Amino acid sequence: MNTRSGITVRYLTVTAMLSAVAFVLQFLEFAVPFMPGFIKLDLSDLPALIGGFAMGPLCGVLIELIKNILHMPLSQTGFIGEACNFILGACYVLPAGLLYKHHKTKKVAVESSILGAICMALLSFPINLWIIYPFYIAVFFGGSTETCVGMYQTILPSVSELWQCLLIFNVPFTFVKAMISVVITLLIYKRISPILKGVRH
Repeated sequence: MNTRSGITVRYLTVTAMLSAVAFVLQFLEFAVPFMPGFIKLDLSDLPALIGGFAMGPLCGVLIELIKNILHMPLSQTGFIGEACNFILGACYVLPAGLLYKHHKTKKVAVESSILGAICMALLSFPINLWIIYPFYIAVFFGGSTETCVGMYQTILPSVSELWQCLLIFNVPFTFVKAMISVVITLLIYKRISPILKGVRH
């Protein structure tokens, strides 16, 4: 096997392996007390961030795509949740992977991870407001935005508009969710990177 073929096989193997791990992690979700019940926390973006660092940004995006395709037959959100997970996940791992690809230092790893988390959180606002939530509200709340907002009002009665709910709740939640994966990645990446890249000591 030549070097190019070996790299391709390893790339596909690592992508498939991390996609499977991400798929499993999607099931290990749990509700958080400061968010409406239909929003859950999981760590399925963690393998995508690791893949984005180890094999490049495209690998991270592919992991986000594959895990959600695998999850679609089991979807309880009419594929809306999977679409949201993929779009926001791509917003997370793509900038992080791109920056790290060109400057592979520990400092840049930290900076690129935080950049990815910020991009994911900030972009979650327009994506949720104009794309994801209109579909979700139409399917699960009978088109009633007020009903959806009401679930946020049980936590914070002063909110009255959907954009307020997303800005006050979803954006910080998305950032915290991303940062959890950042911290875990920074703790374990150095140890598992040689294995993923096939580097022998």
